[in-house]
Order: sequence, then C-alpha cells, then structure tokens
Amino acid sequence: MSAPKKLSILVGGGPAPGINSVIGAATIRAIVEGVEVLGIRDGFKWLMNGDISHVKELTIDNVSRIHFRGGSYIGISRSNPTKDKKHLENTVTSLLRLNVDRLITIGGDDTAFSALKLDEMAADRIKVVHVPKTIDNDLDLPHGIPTFGFQTARHIGVELVKNLMVDAKTTSRWYFVVSMGRKAGHLALGIGKATGATLTIIPEEFPGEVIKLSHIVDVLVGAIIKRLSYGRSDGVAIIAEGLVERLATEDLESLVDIERDAHDNIRIAEVNFGEILKYKVQERLKQFGIKTSIVAKNIGYELRCADPIPFDMEYTRDLGFTAAQFILNGGNGAMVSIQNGYFVPLYFNDIIDPATGRTRVRMVDPGSETFYIARRYMLRLNQADFDDPHELAKYAATCGISLDEFRKQFYYLIENDLLYKYLKEGKIKLATADSNAVYKPSVRKTPVEPGEINNLIIDQVKTNKS
Repeated sequence: MSAPKKLSILVGGGPAPGINSVIGAATIRAIVEGVEVLGIRDGFKWLMNGDISHVKELTIDNVSRIHFRGGSYIGISRSNPTKDKKHLENTVTSLLRLNVDRLITIGGDDTAFSALKLDEMAADRIKVVHVPKTIDNDLDLPHGIPTFGFQTARHIGVELVKNLMVDAKTTSRWYFVVSMGRKAGHLALGIGKATGATLTIIPEEFPGEVIKLSHIVDVLVGAIIKRLSYGRSDGVAIIAEGLVERLATEDLESLVDIERDAHDNIRIAEVNFGEILKYKVQERLKQFGIKTSIVAKNIGYELRCADPIPFDMEYTRDLGFTAAQFILNGGNGAMVSIQNGYFVPLYFNDIIDPATGRTRVRMVDPGSETFYIARRYMLRLNQADFDDPHELAKYAATCGISLDEFRKQFYYLIENDLLYKYLKEGKIKLATADSNAVYKPSVRKTPVEPGEINNLIIDQVKTNKS
C-alpha cells in the first residue's frame, strides 16, 4: 500500500507582507481535508540541486497564528530552476521523492514562470497552483485587484514619506525617495499620490523603450526651479526604481558595475540611483547658479517584511484557502485570484505574453484617469507654464536665463510626456486645463485699523440686540 500523497508549499522571489497568512490558510485547509503538508524551505534553492532535507512539516498548531507576522515562516529565495533543464528535472524528482503530488508556489512574476515550467515538466505527475505575491503590484491581474503585500507596503511607505515631507519643509531641503518596483511604478505612484508628495516619476510616463538619464534629471530640475519661483526650497520626489531598467545603455554603463540576480534582473537595490540623481541634479542646477540641499533615500527593504495590515491579512487568507481548495479539487496550472468576491483561476496559458514567453507584467496606464488625477496633484513643469509668459518669465528669472532659453532647455519635457499625448487624443474624459493658481501666494488684504474693528464689534452687538 503506497503512502498518502502530500501537498507542499514554497515561496520564491522577495518578501512581501502576507506570505505567512497564505501559508497558514492553505495548510489549515489541506489538513482539515486530511492531507499532510510540507513546507519547502528557501524556495527552489535545495530542491533544484536534488536536496530534499530542507523541509518542515506544517501543522495547524505551528501555523495558526503566523498570519499576524511579516517575513516567511519557511524562508524564501530567488533561486531559478528554469535556467537549466537539469535543475527543473531535479525539482520535479525531489518533490516526487518527498511523495508530493501537489505544490502551491507563492511569488511574483519570476516564480509564476518557474511554476509554469515546473507544471510542464511534471506532466500531470504534480499539480501546480500559484499565489501571486509582490509589493510591486505588477502581476497580470484585472485592474483594481492588487497583488498581496502591495497595500501594506504602500501603507508603510506613506508613513515614512509623510515624516520626510515634514522634515523637508522644516529643514528647507529636497528628498529624492527611490521606491521599489522593478518594472512598474504602482508602488511609487501609490505612495506619492496618497501622501501628496511634490512629484512622482515612474517609467510608464516616458515614451519609447529607452529613457535618457538627462530626461529624468530635467524633470526633477524643472520641479525644483518651479518650486523655488513660488518661494519654496523644499520638496519630496518619489522615484520608481524601475526607471533604471529602461535607462539608455550608455547611461546604465556609466552608473556602476551592474549586478544581476538568478532571473537576469538588474539588482536595482545595489544601484544607488538616488545618490546618482542627486549628483546629476545638483550639477544641472549649478549651471543656473542654484544651490539646493538634496537627500537621497531608498525605501523598499523596510516594506517587504512588515506585519501585514488587516486588508492583506484578510486577502491572503482568502488566497491561501482558495489555492488549497482548488488544488485539492484537482485544479492545476493556474494562478489564483479573487474577483468581485469570487474565486477565479487564471490559467498559465492565458497569462503568458506571446512576445516574451513569460507571464505578462501589469504596468501603470498613463492614459487612465487615476494617473491623470495623480499628475494634477503634482508640482512639476506643465503645459500651462509654457503658455503663460508671466509664469515662464518667473522661472527664467530664477535660472538667470531668457524666456526663449528656458523654453529651449525644458519644453521637450512636455513634448515627450505621454500624459499630454493622451490628452490631445481625448483619451482622458475628465481632463481640465492646466493651472498654477493654487501655487500662487494669496493676495493679502489691507489690514483693518483698530478703530474699524471696534465699529464692527459695535455694529454686530446692535444687530444681535435688535
């Protein structure tokens, strides 16, 4: 008589708040159904090398309260079994040796791709179901449905940036805050929009595949000049780290020796992008005789292992339950999702991008109303600045150059901004004219003389008595 088959759970990629909640919910659901559960330690790291000793039995007792905590109860790694066919074969063989016939993977787009390839290699010997995890919010889920961990990461990020905004105003300095988000700008934009940061820069707002470093620098310089012209020497810019992946080759090579991870992604956290931008912006401002204090700050590692907020605790318990029940019911080859309160499997074959052969990445839509609203709350150079000679004269005076020269150096920012392209096409239905009225100092009324105040008080008393 053969031993009962087991269900296993592993976590790949980087940490995200809510991992433990998925592990706990899936484990409890499987055990209630009479299925033994194994936690695979450190993602694919050991399995792909044929090592089956790094496993942990998961029970209701040891997982029932882990949903409150950040991190991963069974560890995590970015080890990639898909780069070598032998590693993929080892992974399947290792799971079969552990008597596993069902695997739940938890991870982002790279782990989803590994799950897809593992499903193909296993050829129905092992059923594979994936739970989408990433604080980047860039997995191909329907609009409005976040990846788990995103809401907690944004929440913690907002708290950090809120404090930096007060510090910036208090000390009359700028902060360049580089936010995690390897390809998409969801996290940076979410933090920037929620806090009302001075501006947010994301890769999706730039046309074409390649972004010049000088273009990013000029967006920041333009915002600093505009802010100075209104009498403010402080500000906070939220910058998506995904900009690094789209930098022009010559700019990328000039940064530092670029490291890549097991999935061939640039290790962006190792590139001190904020410091590089700080140096480049200060050098550019020197051309106009402007000196500005700038502090570069990275946020990302502080967000990944935070304890999940209630939204993510509840959301991930739903995901863990549905992943376990789906696979126990015979489900296979799919990523789980909750849509409008209902479980919807997203099958691997349907979420593959034909152009890349990998899972699709969900980017910020720069033609959406939500992005347009975010932009309307930012302070940065806009079309109205170049349409109003009085505004333009103010900025030019701040730089010590002529109006024509200012236009020559900065108008290309408007010409190469996808938002204005979509505005011209009429894609944004709620569009209104650009305006800087909110930034202009309010006109002070002539002070009321003391005698006039007394007369006003007497008149008010008479009115009340009548």
